[in-house]
Amino acid sequence: MPRRGNSKQRMQLQERINAFVKLGAFLKEIPQNQETFQLLAQKAQEHNGWFTEAAICQALDYWGSTLSEASLTQWTVRIASGGKSGAMVAVIMAGNIPLVGFHDFLSVLISGHRIVAKLSSNDTVLLPYLASKLIEIEPRFEPFIHFSEDKLPPFDAVIATGSNNTAMYFEHYFGKYPNIIRKNRNGIAVLNGKETPETLSELARDIFTYFGLGCRSVSKVYLPEAYDFKTFFEAMYSQREAIHHHKYINNYDYNKAVYLMSNVPLLDNEFMLLKEDQGLASPISVVYYEYYKSLEILQAKLEGMKDEIQCVVANSGLPNEIPFGKTQSPELWEYADGVDTLLFLANL
Repeated sequence: MPRRGNSKQRMQLQERINAFVKLGAFLKEIPQNQETFQLLAQKAQEHNGWFTEAAICQALDYWGSTLSEASLTQWTVRIASGGKSGAMVAVIMAGNIPLVGFHDFLSVLISGHRIVAKLSSNDTVLLPYLASKLIEIEPRFEPFIHFSEDKLPPFDAVIATGSNNTAMYFEHYFGKYPNIIRKNRNGIAVLNGKETPETLSELARDIFTYFGLGCRSVSKVYLPEAYDFKTFFEAMYSQREAIHHHKYINNYDYNKAVYLMSNVPLLDNEFMLLKEDQGLASPISVVYYEYYKSLEILQAKLEGMKDEIQCVVANSGLPNEIPFGKTQSPELWEYADGVDTLLFLANL
């Protein structure tokens, strides 16, 4: 039997939107309160050394701006007429970047369902903190939000995010439930050789934000033949501060040593490595590159790899391309893996 919540606890969609708009305003204020922010950041860093203050600020700023009434209203217009709600949705979250599971958290609650979230051990601080603030803003959310450290309680549907390997386990255990199961994906960039230094500086942000750990981070660039790397490397220099992070420099030193011992040709600017490679998922501190003969040939190739690509950064008229510098600022309706989470939840 479906485990749907008590109808007396349910809120109208506009009430849920209003609560998240207030949460967005709160998110914008957190970095301004240095004592609160530093304590929060310190706790988060104890679980994940990649969660620098800058990375946490980036995530808070993004969600603070995204949780506007206009965006939330536009996003939820399809569910404004009502429908089923109150289902228990289990959400298995990743922990690669700060608040990476917040979109699923938001999607479940804005749809009127209940969430039981199983957090990654790498990110156990930020989302519970924001959930507590959401409940302060709108106490009626309290029975809709659950966090589970052990075995999941009974649930009606599953959203699970992990690696290609964990996806196999997810499919085995959760296949009998309505589900969304996400695998590894990567961001790519397609250059045409006419990019300005300013555009390439935006690309540097797409590569280095969150140290390249996000599924939308650019890990591979496609280049026209005989591409001149001079301007490219000059633009990348804007992100040179990454080398001062101990985990990043350890990865850079390790990958460089492994490649050099194997006589792998590299392009190196002393804080990032460029390696010619047909793969998409490059190691931390490394960006793969590959030459293309024509955009038409490349477009056909990318179509064949669409299940491995999260987003395409370009200014070449490619389908669904996004502007440089925008990989970590998707709209609410730009879904991970291209699967419409809100539609999935509306149909439970």
